[in-house]
Amino acid sequence: MGNTFDHEHSYPGRLIIVEGIDGSGKSTQIQLLQKWLVSMGYRVFFTEWNSSALVKETIRRGKKKNLLTPTTFSILHATDFADRLAHLILPPLKAGMIVLADRYVFTAFARDVVRGVHPEWVRQMYGFAVRPDLAFYFKVPIEVSLKRILVGRASLKFHEAGMDLGLSDDPKESFKIFQSKIIEEYNAIADEFKLVVMDATKPIYSQQAIVREFVQEKLQNYTGIPYTSVLSDEQAKR
Repeated sequence: MGNTFDHEHSYPGRLIIVEGIDGSGKSTQIQLLQKWLVSMGYRVFFTEWNSSALVKETIRRGKKKNLLTPTTFSILHATDFADRLAHLILPPLKAGMIVLADRYVFTAFARDVVRGVHPEWVRQMYGFAVRPDLAFYFKVPIEVSLKRILVGRASLKFHEAGMDLGLSDDPKESFKIFQSKIIEEYNAIADEFKLVVMDATKPIYSQQAIVREFVQEKLQNYTGIPYTSVLSDEQAKR
């Protein structure tokens, strides 16, 4: 199988993704972006990490009973991603829509490696992915991230805190250690794949203004012509 992630895609749509550790505010930013794009008249499709019905229940059960090894986790998430790519990402891209993704393959590149999976192995496994047109990384200090999460709920989730890795018996301390390692991976990934690094400590709408500037620039030559229409036009010329 060829590695399509190394090259820009040829679909008429645009793929824009956000990345960052839990509590970085990336989900808020992509939701605001979605509302703005819709208000501007663009056709938008939204998708998020670990949401395929194909393996979602398997992952949920595995997490609940703590049965999954790092490699099994990685394979299941790749299966989830492959299913969403085929059925939820490529069709709207071919139809000329703007696809917004809350987390993309970079989540696997960071989390799986921190859990002990070889970086090259993970990258090869996701080699079938479509390269994003624009990728944002919302960078935030651990303490800020932790505070934001605990404002919304009383406790940290088991795997969110990396408790399965035995880093610490204290969920908060385990979270700090685990997510700090993920930040290190994200920093390297941002350099490797030229992600747009956002200061996620800035006010929400200040961040959103910057996001919109980058998106507007990326949409300068965007027409939104469906892939099928392009094919029909080519066929009509023959």
